[in-house]
Amino acid sequence: MTAVAADRILSVAQAFSVAERLAADFASGAAARDRDRTLPHAEIDRLAASGLLAITVPTFYGGAGSAPSVVAEVVRILATADPNIAQIPHSHFVYLNLLRLAGSAEQRERYFSRVLDGARIANAQSERGGATIAEISTTLRPVGDRFRVDGVKYYCTGSLFADLLAVLTRLDDPEGHSGLEPGEYIAYLPASTPGVRIVDDWNGIGQRTTGSGTVSFEGVVVDRGQVVPRAGAVHAPKGYGAFAQLLHAAVDAGIARGALTAATEFVRTRSRPWFEAGVADAVDDPLLIQRFGELSVAVTAAEATLSAAGRSVDAATRTQPGADRAAQASLAVATAKVLADRAANDVSAALFEVGGTRSAAADLNLHHFWRNARTHTLHDPVRWKYQHIGRALLHDTAPPLHGVL
Repeated sequence: MTAVAADRILSVAQAFSVAERLAADFASGAAARDRDRTLPHAEIDRLAASGLLAITVPTFYGGAGSAPSVVAEVVRILATADPNIAQIPHSHFVYLNLLRLAGSAEQRERYFSRVLDGARIANAQSERGGATIAEISTTLRPVGDRFRVDGVKYYCTGSLFADLLAVLTRLDDPEGHSGLEPGEYIAYLPASTPGVRIVDDWNGIGQRTTGSGTVSFEGVVVDRGQVVPRAGAVHAPKGYGAFAQLLHAAVDAGIARGALTAATEFVRTRSRPWFEAGVADAVDDPLLIQRFGELSVAVTAAEATLSAAGRSVDAATRTQPGADRAAQASLAVATAKVLADRAANDVSAALFEVGGTRSAAADLNLHHFWRNARTHTLHDPVRWKYQHIGRALLHDTAPPLHGVL
């Protein structure tokens, strides 16, 4: 854990500048890290030390209190260089937001202070085996005046780099001994807690270095002060789900821009023109020029829509909670997600179309853009984004508040 120096409480302009400098450094080794599956421990240490992981800590607790749109732009910038690194802190920001919305004053003070001291949070949320991903079997059982956590979690992005795990649990207390309301709770616990086992077994075709392995919990004991009710954030019109989804869209938009940049550089420096074009250089092929124009429009549209969605989420979170603003934010993010998903997948695939046979060489590993896009965009299906948008338009039906986090 690397402490955040007092002078690293970043303004908006500083946050963007720091993100751009880090991205420039991270880009140079991204393809090699992906090829060799080298986990970015040193890079995550630099990210934490930079102060970027503390930008959402509220000003009342000594942080910068940056808005969702700022976080999204930071994530997008990092994703243009290495979307693995950009995805790793997603849960960190989401579960800091849950603390802001649903934690007690004592919990906010404790965990925000730890983040300012350099702590990193990762999720332990998803499960297998249920009828849907929304079913949670990991239990939180009262044991005296404490609780016991038991269960297994998968796709725990960032867990290999984390100091704290945010564990999604279901209260199992039929007799009501705990005095807590039935429902889901987040247990914040050190990754080194006895009974916690983190396994580096993520084997996806893309996002290979996100540390998204399996985490098991067997008889893990936690105090009441480590437990936060999820309902206060998820089921209230506070923009919680929209914020989480905004960051996913930012990763996709970043992949699209990174792929376009790589394609541009490749065609400028390595591609040969098609003989029928009648030109000496690939960059003068009129059909390639046309295609690059189309790809640029797709990426720019995704970025612009992401920016608009960020402003909508800002409005939903900085004002008094309201169903209308929360719904508007969710729909804006749904639109951004659709365009970012499309741009990430289309542009990363078109990289080979415009680059030609040379671009398919395995040693270049240019396919990491497509594998990362294809893997990350599986997180939640955009077909349901269209449904939410269409239902809102035709039936005046608000989208779900929680989204897929």
